[in-house]
Amino acid sequence: MELRTLVFAAAIPALSVGARGQDLSPTEQMGSQERVTYFSGTVALEDGSAPPDAVLLQRVCKGIARDQGWTDAKGHFSFKVGRDDHGSGTGDAAESTPRAPDLDKALGYTMELSSPITSALRDCELQAVLAGYRADRVSLTVASVGASSLGTIVLHPLSKVSTLTVSATTLLAPANARKAYEKGLEAIHARKWDAAAAEFKKAVQAYPKFAVAWYQLGEARLGSGDIAGATEAWRESAKADSKYVKPWERLTVLADQKQDWAESEKSSAAWLQLDPDDFPGAWLFNAIARARLGRLDEAEHSAREGLRVDKDQKIPRLSYVLGLILMEKHKFVESAECFRNYLKLAPNARDAAAVRQQLVEFEKMAAAGQSHTP
Repeated sequence: MELRTLVFAAAIPALSVGARGQDLSPTEQMGSQERVTYFSGTVALEDGSAPPDAVLLQRVCKGIARDQGWTDAKGHFSFKVGRDDHGSGTGDAAESTPRAPDLDKALGYTMELSSPITSALRDCELQAVLAGYRADRVSLTVASVGASSLGTIVLHPLSKVSTLTVSATTLLAPANARKAYEKGLEAIHARKWDAAAAEFKKAVQAYPKFAVAWYQLGEARLGSGDIAGATEAWRESAKADSKYVKPWERLTVLADQKQDWAESEKSSAAWLQLDPDDFPGAWLFNAIARARLGRLDEAEHSAREGLRVDKDQKIPRLSYVLGLILMEKHKFVESAECFRNYLKLAPNARDAAAVRQQLVEFEKMAAAGQSHTP
């Protein structure tokens, strides 16, 4: 079995920005009062300022997480949970373009009754997700349908990652560049990709060192399908601020998707040079690229470093990739151990059945004494 015949799954969650819809009118709110509960709130940094990027909101019910939407440029969010949305179905909250009602104008009454909505949310929490930060979960338990404010969810930085995911050049941007940048964010949240790209282009023309604007220009171009243009913008972002990590994330993921292993290895190495201790996903991409390039010793090192960094074992794929690398090096005993760990961490993975079958064969090899220690 050759390494190149096996499919590696990406381990970095997407960073794309969701859409903002039109506000519901008071009449629509009254008409849907019996079947919809609205939640609103704000996500902020420890100093009260808005997050550096859009923050993903996820509803977690009995250990299962599902996306609810994104914050706007100021950190505000709102979403709805429908009568038929019981945490695993496709109810109102699972819309691909979630609407964002103005909850400051919500009705002045709620209906005190037992409803499927309140039952569905009884064991649910909301979590805010942004690379480099952690946040406490907020309970979504409600006593009635209607509208509910969740207050402010505070993001706490992890190590030095917060400084790497925010570009220092932003503070130096002139007013006209910042204004264009903010307009671009509004457009990108509304999925108006061309309009967003035009505003970000204005921002970087006014201030060529505006690394975050270059990065968002790449996001807008990607949204419109211009992959080459997105790549160019992310490269300019990295040039504008050599300590800004986010463009290297995007360049790495894109190269992996294109199976450009040399470029994936180069971009992930640049990513890791900035911070080797906080991004286990970077080590995963680096290990895959090096393995595909036939540099197995280096690939093994990267996979092991990824496992070292991934203290909470959030990326089971690291164990799988290390197992494949060790298999190629005929270290069948340790390879089998890696596969067992992968199945323990991700028992329901799409390739779990195939891995179990492979594991049986590897264990037979190990029992037959076909393993060796170099």
